[in-house]
Amino acid sequence: MNPQVVAVGSSPVHAFSKDIASQINLLAGLGVDGDAHCGVTVQHRSRVALDPSQPNLRQVHLIHVELFEELAAQGFEVAPGQIGENITTCHLKLLALPVDSELHIGPSAIVRLTGLRNPCEQLNQFQPGLTAAVLGRTPEGQLVRKAGVMGVVVAGGVVRPGDAISLRLPAGPHRILERV
Repeated sequence: MNPQVVAVGSSPVHAFSKDIASQINLLAGLGVDGDAHCGVTVQHRSRVALDPSQPNLRQVHLIHVELFEELAAQGFEVAPGQIGENITTCHLKLLALPVDSELHIGPSAIVRLTGLRNPCEQLNQFQPGLTAAVLGRTPEGQLVRKAGVMGVVVAGGVVRPGDAISLRLPAGPHRILERV
């Protein structure tokens, strides 16, 4: 199956969930038009408190819908947008992609991956036990974060559910995604 967009969302305020929309507009170098995390410099409240001049490596949050299916098998009910993502994807192993992978979405948008979302306590406030459910361990004991990936907008454009996603991997050697 070909990778595609399942849902899109944004929120003008720093709320946990995003409102599902028929489309979002990605702005090059900024993020999702009208979203609270849109900007050249960091917009995440805890990071602004530390250093508001940091570059915004979290302009767009993407989650694979397959995570929701995995969570449903554990008794959680999570739908697109509910845990804060701007773009919900399917048929794309987001967590396995390297840093600087480019997702070409729809007719013109390009998002370059910067890292992993770090699951936080807000997930437990949404549904008790959800933070632990989106964390795992490799056989070697390394922490695995499954709550999606973050990226920056390289080329703007409108993104809608059903849009195709194509992948362009960076030149090697590849660096694994780490929390940003």
